[in-house]
Amino acid sequence: MAAYATATRGLQQLLVLSALGLLVTGTPRPPNIVLLLMDDMGWGDLGVYGEPSRETPNLDQMALEGMLFPNFYSANPLCSPSRAALLTGRLPIRNGFYTSNGHARNAYTPQEIMGGIPNSEHLLPELLKKAGYTNKIVGKWHLGHRPQFHPLKHGFDEWFGSPNCHFGPYDNKVKPNIPVYRDWEMVGRFYEEFPINLKTGEANLTQLYLQEALDFIRTQHARQSPFFLYWAIDATHAPVYASRPFLGTSHRGRYGDAVREIDDSVGKILSLLQNLGISKNTFVFFTSDNGAALISAPKEGGSNGPFLCGKQTTFEGGMREPAIAWWPGHIAAGQVSHQLGSIMDLFTTSLSVAGLKPPSDRIIDGLDLLPTMLQGHVMDRPIFYYRGNTLMAVTLGQYKAHFWTWTNSWEEFRQGIDFCPGQNVSGVTTHTQEEHTELPLIFHLGRDPGERFPLSFASAEYQDVLSRITQVVQQHQKSLVPGQPQLNVCNQAVMLTKVKIIVLGGK
Repeated sequence: MAAYATATRGLQQLLVLSALGLLVTGTPRPPNIVLLLMDDMGWGDLGVYGEPSRETPNLDQMALEGMLFPNFYSANPLCSPSRAALLTGRLPIRNGFYTSNGHARNAYTPQEIMGGIPNSEHLLPELLKKAGYTNKIVGKWHLGHRPQFHPLKHGFDEWFGSPNCHFGPYDNKVKPNIPVYRDWEMVGRFYEEFPINLKTGEANLTQLYLQEALDFIRTQHARQSPFFLYWAIDATHAPVYASRPFLGTSHRGRYGDAVREIDDSVGKILSLLQNLGISKNTFVFFTSDNGAALISAPKEGGSNGPFLCGKQTTFEGGMREPAIAWWPGHIAAGQVSHQLGSIMDLFTTSLSVAGLKPPSDRIIDGLDLLPTMLQGHVMDRPIFYYRGNTLMAVTLGQYKAHFWTWTNSWEEFRQGIDFCPGQNVSGVTTHTQEEHTELPLIFHLGRDPGERFPLSFASAEYQDVLSRITQVVQQHQKSLVPGQPQLNVCNQAVMLTKVKIIVLGGK
């Protein structure tokens, strides 16, 4: 991978310069960057991916005008690690967003967590500042609650949103409701100043997040400032919500209402870019942080299409995501790329769009996808699937090898917690942690996207694939230096303190 990066760096820089017109016109301001990150949205939730209700006309049009990625992956089957990977370009095992408390255990940032994004990590907005960008996050941060982890300390200039998802309501005695911030100031809490009606599903949050995005774009356009907008909204995370005009409008129920409002909002963002005349100077990418949470389905969870299981698992349904790139005048319309993509690629690709290089003092797992988007190149690369600090599986080309299989424990399953409802595959969707490191289960994802029919151990195809994937894993593990795990320690006393003071309220 390092050799490939070195060999193609010159080509990639020429592609960027050509795309931006720098070879002819000098040095205009760099393109704007808009990353639209959904929460728990599944691969099968968009019409362009085959959702039968066809209720996402704006996102479908975005794909028609840009490039669709059917083989795009998160870096983890859970929210926090995936978001840390996007903003650092590095696997969670490297940037510290994992737990080592239990084998193959998932972890995220509940209010009690003590960890967060380390200062040693270089986040995308920090690096974009070097090219003069103004950076804003709208929505869910999820990279730590304590003061040192505030997004404005990690490269963002503005923030409207929350350090966590809209869980609750809580009693404000043992645990407070989750705060909402405008920059450094706490401006309210979910279920209080920002109401969410759990009975009806009504909340105006998506409209607030949309207005924040539109106002930011207009302001930066007036200032002639290049901008990075990270629009990380959470309406499709249970408990799902939508504003009153969208409630009851979907054939898919409340979850579909939330998706329809998101689709409408994306349409308004893209329309504004076009109306301001800056669409050709704005790179936009739409994706999700992990697969649909089937544990909340069918009323409050999405669809992972033909793929197995969902959020919290390292089967395809947990980590394969909808993904659309849009950049009129640069990315040709109506394209489908079978490049294996990763959410970490948004880090490296965004830097390339800005004319910047990724840090050279650390391993960066994200690839620059501009050669794919601009010239249709397809690069050979592996996809690594981790839970906690355990490498569960690897995809190389069309083949996926599982070294461990596990959904969730029998104890949870017997309580009705099911990550794979209606999808029992004997020997695959196991409720005990099953090791396959000596003879991994290997699937051909082209012939068998649902991971139901492993290759025969005795086949020549299996032996050939095993040899190639083994080399990839050995190379990966040889260079792997795990970061200090940030998600190991929770402290309930933090909650008691938060009831009395605004923990993130100061610089």
